[in-house]
Amino acid sequence: MERTGTEPVLPGFRFHPTEEELLEFYLRRTAAGRKLHIDIIGTLNLYLYEPWDLPRLAKQGEREWYFFVPRDRRQAYGGRPNRTTERGFWKATGADRPVRSTNDPRKLVGLKKTLVYYHGRAPRGAKTDWVMSEYRLPETSEPSSTGHREEIVLCKVYRKATSMKELEQRAAMEEDGKALISAQESMDSAEIEPPSAQERVMSAAIPPFEKLPEITACRKPPNLQAIQVQVPVPSPGPGPAPPNFDWSADPFMNTLCSPWHQWSPLVNF
Repeated sequence: MERTGTEPVLPGFRFHPTEEELLEFYLRRTAAGRKLHIDIIGTLNLYLYEPWDLPRLAKQGEREWYFFVPRDRRQAYGGRPNRTTERGFWKATGADRPVRSTNDPRKLVGLKKTLVYYHGRAPRGAKTDWVMSEYRLPETSEPSSTGHREEIVLCKVYRKATSMKELEQRAAMEEDGKALISAQESMDSAEIEPPSAQERVMSAAIPPFEKLPEITACRKPPNLQAIQVQVPVPSPGPGPAPPNFDWSADPFMNTLCSPWHQWSPLVNF
């Protein structure tokens, strides 16, 4: 195959293998030491780079980029691998998924691990749309010609497609953030804005208020209930006693006190 740089020159050529082909043909041959005649997948420690730098480092690819990644010693002996880059980290999502043969579903071909790239440091990283699928062979794979199986995995890196709804939500959030920042800036500028010339003239024309004297004591109003008005009562002096009238003998009073006169308009007024 003629090549110019790192891109194939065959028109219409697309490298899009299935998961079974990645494991059975490419990864198994490489792990056993049987190198391919065509260098179509390069070997790279991709954790030394950021995901947006990987497309230019791949041998080929338009939307998906493939790499052979050597496993470090800790990962080879069952330890936790270091998937931290300079600006972020790759985080595994869920458990490993088994990949089985299409001809014989009982045959285990390999395992697949899905990882998502987070920008920042754990656990406060920001999730991005960069995704990686890591394929590895089962532990019962055949060794190489030297008697040892090379500890290597095959990684597929791609960028997850973003839906229109998610793009609209991101745009709305960005607009809300810009509006909040502009409102805060306007409030800050209003607080530190110097007074105008008219405000300075008005403040100079109005004299300051004089301080009122403090009231030290308050006079208590008198208790009106305690005031008693004494009305002098004349004492009976020496002289003849007033005559004792017999009111029952008066015909006019007998008319008022009569029970038959209760309907009279003179009484009920």
